[in-house]
Amino acid sequence: MKAKDALTLLSLALGALLALTARAQEVLPHPPQPFQGAIGRTAAESTPDFPKGIEAPKGAPNVLLIMTDDVGFGASSTFGGPIPTPTFDKLAKAGLRYNMFHTTALCSPSRAALITGRNHHTCATGVITEFGTGYPGYNTLMPKSYGTVAEILKQNGWNTSWYGKNHNVPD
Repeated sequence: MKAKDALTLLSLALGALLALTARAQEVLPHPPQPFQGAIGRTAAESTPDFPKGIEAPKGAPNVLLIMTDDVGFGASSTFGGPIPTPTFDKLAKAGLRYNMFHTTALCSPSRAALITGRNHHTCATGVITEFGTGYPGYNTLMPKSYGTVAEILKQNGWNTSWYGKNHNVPD
């Protein structure tokens, strides 16, 4: 499978996950909820209506993306390698494993591709962010329109967080 196909597969799988578990939503951010209360001449004649918070659907799965820098698929025991990674093994047994990911051989660009499902150059991360050049594809300013997996999940009611190394923003 080609690297482009692997990114497409990851993007489709994550899209399917959201389509199956979240309310159908074609536009993010969600539009404001219409006011359903009533406004009278006085507070006693009025009915308040607070907007409802967006929540992940009941039973929605947890999503965990793990990226290890400077490690190939063949290194960890999870993917048949010699290095014991029992926690990775346990997590992988309980979920899905994607093993056809395209790596760019650089951490920031690979991470940008992983979290957006797009080619790293289209995410303006054609190079490690500290070496941004200011030219298209290399300015390290990822457009907001290239929403990350975390942003899409967040806007559909999941709680999200990032642990560890993150240098996908300009210096």
